Parts: sequence; structure tokens; C-alpha cells
Amino acid sequence: MNTTPTKYIFVTGGVVSSLGKGIAAASIGRLLVARGLRVTIQKFDPYINVDPGTLSPFQHGEVFVTDDGAETDLDLGHYERFVGESLSVANSITTGRIYQEVIQKERRGEYLGATVQVIPHITDAIKTAIRRLAPNHDVVITEIGGTVGDIESLPFLEAIRQYRQEVGREHTLFIHLTLIPYIAAAGELKTKPTQHSVRELMEIGIQPDILICRSEHPIPPEMRRKIALFTNVDVASVIEARDVDSIYEVPLDYRRQRLDEQVCAKLGLQNTPKPDLASWEQLVERVKRPRNGTVRIAVVGKYVALVDSYKSVQESLYHGGIANDVKVQIDWLSSEDFENGQSAEKLSQYHGLLIPGGFGVRGVEGMLAAIGWARENGLPFFGICLGLQTAIIEFSRSVCGLEHAHSAEWERDTSDPVICLMDSQRQVTDLGGTQRLGAYTARLVPGSRSAQIYGGSEISERHRHRYEVNNAYRPQLQEAGMLISGTSPDGNLVEMIELPDHPWFVATQAHPELKSRPDQPHPLFASFVEAAMARRNGAEQTTIDLRAQAASEPAAEVNA
Repeated sequence: MNTTPTKYIFVTGGVVSSLGKGIAAASIGRLLVARGLRVTIQKFDPYINVDPGTLSPFQHGEVFVTDDGAETDLDLGHYERFVGESLSVANSITTGRIYQEVIQKERRGEYLGATVQVIPHITDAIKTAIRRLAPNHDVVITEIGGTVGDIESLPFLEAIRQYRQEVGREHTLFIHLTLIPYIAAAGELKTKPTQHSVRELMEIGIQPDILICRSEHPIPPEMRRKIALFTNVDVASVIEARDVDSIYEVPLDYRRQRLDEQVCAKLGLQNTPKPDLASWEQLVERVKRPRNGTVRIAVVGKYVALVDSYKSVQESLYHGGIANDVKVQIDWLSSEDFENGQSAEKLSQYHGLLIPGGFGVRGVEGMLAAIGWARENGLPFFGICLGLQTAIIEFSRSVCGLEHAHSAEWERDTSDPVICLMDSQRQVTDLGGTQRLGAYTARLVPGSRSAQIYGGSEISERHRHRYEVNNAYRPQLQEAGMLISGTSPDGNLVEMIELPDHPWFVATQAHPELKSRPDQPHPLFASFVEAAMARRNGAEQTTIDLRAQAASEPAAEVNA
């Protein structure tokens, strides 16, 4: 057991945003976990929102929800998937949360009449958020959102500069992620942006210990030496970060460059064993060279113009592919297209349909058309949150004969509100942090497909929604052939539904994608992809049979 003090790694970014700091931090975490260390990762976001819960998915991608109900940045999903630890509200900090905390203390008089300032009060609150994660962890990795040079991130950078002074240089490590752009007209890679970015960081008082350089082309040794010379970093600590086929290959690429050895040497963790990455290498091999071909999945949603809006759904489908040793090809289809003249018959070219979560009425009728086609044509269907609610509405209209069935969220005066507001939500006026959030237990009907998939009768999944299935309509739904296969422990809330006479038709009110990991694919996604493979194989066999029949008919006529 490691008895050394907790070590701290700070990951910053320069030149441009969206370089992949989250993947870099998560990959470093994976390497350290593979060495037997206890690792946690947190994200500091410089925006003033208290959390991303009220942000549009087009602004900030998906909202990742933790077990304890925190609405967080999507990078926490990467952290959980790579490190294998369920994170909490303590792992996601925004400028808004920090200022809210400090102002509340000031209002309570906890500063004893002092003038409240960025230094020391804001920076002290930031350092407390870092220190809070130290117990029971050997390494705390902190990613600073934004780009060096942004005014919003300055308090966070000042706080981590101070933190090194407080806990000691031997216990802290600064890693800076930059871009080495390729100028096509000149046919050259350029190091100047990286030099300027590091210089700006040094002006704040932070000297990076390791540089991770994103590049579309190989960085030659002489360029690495030049970068090291002008940034005051060891040559061995200039790490190349090229694009790879799968994000899960990044830890292996870092390992090939001995990044983990650099980290351990600089933090005094040399006595840790070499990383055991055998199982990780196997899953990457399955991602890159699957043995069972390809399945095509249609994801029909509202925010498909920005795939990051469904990042966990995307990764979970890939995990389902890993579980079945098959490549999952995802086509992102706008549900509005099915409202504007595009026929749902288009789904015939896919092996599965997934309807993800979302808010608002836009595109809902298109989702209903897609679900109806999947239900009638035996296409494997997987509904998540809004996907369950739209499946209820479609079934109510098409099978139960409730032609005006709708959700009270979008049509308050509907005569058949098959989806309605939770009683606990009726008096809620604030939007942020007031939904049904976090992990809830559900009980599954023994013998149901859901129970078979999970391998048990009691489960726990994370939620993020306000509206529920209206219990007044449950008898009609069940009489028409729908199985309510999962409910809350008291039986009052519908958690899962399925159609027993359909090849694979399952929907959940929860967000199972939030708990799926590459080395532990979520059972619902694994089963859904397996059903898509069966659909593909059945279609292929039908094609073969038809071709064989067509080939034999002329011969039969001659013989006749």
C-alpha cells in the first residue's frame, strides 16, 4: 500500500480549445490505475453557471449525471470510463459554484468583516475543492477548463500556482496540452504557438513539467528538442499526441512514449509496478479489428447536429460493440427530418433504432414516426428517458386507440396525458438542479427481458427528468400488450417497459449510458447490439435465400 502523501496533477491547455484535455487527463488516470494507484479526477470549468444543467446541449454538449445527482461536464464521463471510479459533485467545480459558496459565506458573516477578494478568498475556495478529494486517493488529477490566456480561468491558474507552494513541488505536477499546427502551404509544423502558450503560463507563475503536443503529423526529434529548449522542459517530457482510431487507444500511445514513467518519476512514485494494460489492449483490439463485422444503428434525436450532446450514448454503443466483438456504425438522424417529409421507411437499412433523451416538443412527432416503424417492422428499438416517453405516446395512439395521447410537458390540455408531471415537481419554479437526479433503485419483473438482460431483479440507474408515465393509463397499456417490466420499489413509478412479442423493444426512464464503461459494457447496450446483429444476420440470410431461389428457378424450368 502506498503511504506517500497524496500527489496532485494539474492539466492545462493552450493555443486553442477542444484539444482533448479531458481525454488526456483520463488517459493519464488510466495508466496510473493500471499501476495499482488510487486515482480520482476533477474538472474546473471557468463559466459562471453553477453547473451545466441549464445549458443548451449545443452550447456545452451532454450533461453527465453522477450517482449523487450532480449535473456535470461531459468530461466526467470520460473520467469514469477510463478510471473506473464513480465520481461525485466534488469532482465538478465551476466558477459559479465557487463564487456562490464564497458569497454565501460572506452573507453569513464568516469572513468577520474582511473585504472579500479573488485573492485570497476565491483562490482559497478553489484550493479547498482540490484538497477535498485527497482522502483515500494516491493521486488527484485536476483538469482546468478553457485555454491559458482566457480571463475566466485566471483564478483557477492562480490557485494551482499557490497549491504547489503549499504542498511542495515534489507532490505536484503541471502538464500542459498544446497544439503544433501544420501549415499546408509551407509543408511545415510550427512550434511558435506552443512557445507563446508556455510563456503565457510562465508569466502567471506556472512552469509546466510535461508538454503534450497535439499534432496531425509526426513531431521529429529535432523539433522536440527545439520545443524543450524554448519551454524549459526535459526533451523526454515532450509527448506527441497524434489522432488515433479510438480514444481508448490514447493510454496505450502514452504508454509507448513512457509518459506514465515520467509522471511517476517526477512525483516520486517510482516504486509502483509497471502498468497492467493487457485487458485494455484486448478491448482496443476489438474496437480496431472486430471479428463479427458491422451493425448499423440509427440514433434519432433532437441534438444530432452536435454529437457531443449524446457523447455517453455514442460511447456506450461502442461498448456494446466491444461486448459482441462487432463494429457499431452510428448514423445520427434528426427527428425533425421525419416530420418534414422523410419516410420512416429509411430505417429499413439499419439494424437497430435508439431514441435518446432530450427536452421540449421539437422533433417529437418525428420520433413517434420512427418508433412506430420499428414496432411494426420488428426493428430492435432502445428508448432512453425521452425515448421511453415517446414510446408510451406512440403505443397509446397506435395500439390503445388514444389518438390524442401526449405528454403534459408539451400539451397541457391534452385529453390523454399519458406522460405527466411528478407530484414533487408541481411547485418547482427553478430549473437548475431541481429534476429527478442521480441514482435510483428499480425492481424488475422476474422472467422479463429486462430482468434477463440485467441478470437480476433489482437495479440502480441514474436519472435526469421531471415527467413520468401517468399511472392512470398503466392498465390500458398492459391490456394492449405492453409489459411494464420495471418500477420504483414502491411500484409507483414506471422505470422500464418492453413489448414481449417484439424481437427487441425495451425502453428505460433512466440513463444507462452514464454507467457504461469500455471494460464493463452496460448490459442493455450489449443486449441491444446483440439484437442488432441478429437483425443483420436475419436480413443477410433472407437475401441469400432469395438469391438461391432466383438462381434455382431457371434450372427448374428447364428440368420441367
